[in-house]
Amino acid sequence: MIRIKVIFIVAFLLLSPCTSQAERIKDLASIQGVRNNQLIGYGLVVGLDGSGDQTTQTPFTVQSIINMLGQLGVNLPPGTNLQLRNVAAVMVTATLPAFARPGQMIDVTVSSMGNAKSLRGGTLLMTPLKGADNQVYAMAQGNILVGGAGAAAAGSSVQVNHLNAGRISGGATVERAVPSALGQAEYINLELNTTNFTNVKLIVNAINGFYPNAAAAIDGRSVQVRAPIDNNQRVMFISQIESLEITPARDAAKVIVNSRTGSVAMNQAVTLESSAIAHGNLSIIINNEPVISQPGPFAERGETVVAQRAQVEIRSDEGNLMLLSGGADLGEVVKALTAIGATTQDLLSILQALKAAGSLRAELEII
Repeated sequence: MIRIKVIFIVAFLLLSPCTSQAERIKDLASIQGVRNNQLIGYGLVVGLDGSGDQTTQTPFTVQSIINMLGQLGVNLPPGTNLQLRNVAAVMVTATLPAFARPGQMIDVTVSSMGNAKSLRGGTLLMTPLKGADNQVYAMAQGNILVGGAGAAAAGSSVQVNHLNAGRISGGATVERAVPSALGQAEYINLELNTTNFTNVKLIVNAINGFYPNAAAAIDGRSVQVRAPIDNNQRVMFISQIESLEITPARDAAKVIVNSRTGSVAMNQAVTLESSAIAHGNLSIIINNEPVISQPGPFAERGETVVAQRAQVEIRSDEGNLMLLSGGADLGEVVKALTAIGATTQDLLSILQALKAAGSLRAELEII
């Protein structure tokens, strides 16, 4: 008997035309130049309760402490052996939002880079945060909050969190603003989150419906829009553009399989063409038979309609049999395979075989 070793989580996002809803342009696209920027810095966390780096194994922590003390006017004798267990070397990361101005506060994430056991209760010392251009854009400092939950019982304890990383809410002060070209050109560009020529056409039509001849398509992901030169008027104009609604087109059929967790996700109903697959002790037969419907012999109106009726038969050597009628839907096939006992590798092999045979008419992505 086949044992199910992996639990498959099948997520279906059925985006059929009848269920499509209007969405704002701001949910489908962004303004070119309006973006976040990543910041990074190296610093020290002090005040730990004996859970810091073991300085004998992390020489960079000792070097950082000596350099910091030297900048503060404390000169240690050469050859001093520091045995500090309340200090940890950390990397500090943050995201600088668009249009951030000096004096604003942003959150930072602090992560241990040595062998510290925990950063709980520590204090991050003043750390400059730099961008990709090696310029300092913010200064971080503050008390670290390590989230999570812990429970202790007689003679045992359970810790449900990660102790070597934490956050400081509002822990960095912006010192430099990133230049923005939003108001320095005649045009602004809308960049779609995903490439879709149909959505580009719909956005162009929606904008030109309110502002004739203002928008033009550049490619499958960009729309150029003529905007006012004055900054105040341009902001109002962008606000109106972002609030326009369109009914997005259906994306291309796509199936994503996570080989590590066994999860399967598809962005819409994916059907299968006629095929027969034999894999190990499993066999899958998919039949699509035409069903003809025509009006009665004395009907004045009507037309002949030819539809497809699909049936899927799944068998295993143990005698397990499943019949799926009413449509060769990939989601139902995956659920049937897992019910019989297919493993992650079985599912991956079957999907790849269906794709190679032309039965699976969708993009297959394995991560």
